[in-house]
Amino acid sequence: MSYPQWPGQLRDGLVAMNLSLPDSQQQQLLAFLALLNKWNKAYNLTAVRDERVMVSRQLLDSLSILPWVTTDHLLDVGAGGGLPGIPLAIVFPEKRFTLLDSNGKKTRFLNQCVLELGLDNVEVIHGRAEDCQPDQPFTQISSRAFTALENLVTWCGGLLANDGEFLAMKGQYPDDEVAALPAGWQVESSHSLTVPGADGERHLLIVARAERHR
Repeated sequence: MSYPQWPGQLRDGLVAMNLSLPDSQQQQLLAFLALLNKWNKAYNLTAVRDERVMVSRQLLDSLSILPWVTTDHLLDVGAGGGLPGIPLAIVFPEKRFTLLDSNGKKTRFLNQCVLELGLDNVEVIHGRAEDCQPDQPFTQISSRAFTALENLVTWCGGLLANDGEFLAMKGQYPDDEVAALPAGWQVESSHSLTVPGADGERHLLIVARAERHR
């Protein structure tokens, strides 16, 4: 269920982003995209259905936050179709990734990805963020098209280490969401992301507790 232009689109996109990945990882990324495309027809995992833009909108978009992933164990909340969690796990085999989603269809798909792609560094949890009880809090939590920032810190703040940070992937800069952040939380930095082949703006917001650097 792959598209013949995908390998070239991925290679060109990686060059444009100054990313160098071994062929084995590129093949894994494309295998994941083929799984996502196949399962999406029945499971409605993602709104992107045009095969011509899947490499850009799904793989390259997920990889655009690579420079900011610094933790040894990342939690991806509202993991959905595995974006950005699965592409990040493929590129960082030495790091651990926990993918959390409350939708059973989506976590079944994620477990299938782990199995078929041999991703030993990925754990999938079916459940709500509020009910999740990890052994220890996470230093980084990613989210992509999951929920407003206010909900993100309210629902998932308990999963974040005191000095940890959220990696919140957004389209246009969400002024309203930033203004609505509860007391005690702040946007530490915002980064404009360049995703080859993707229309519209992309931003990464680093959100943390206000007292983190006091």
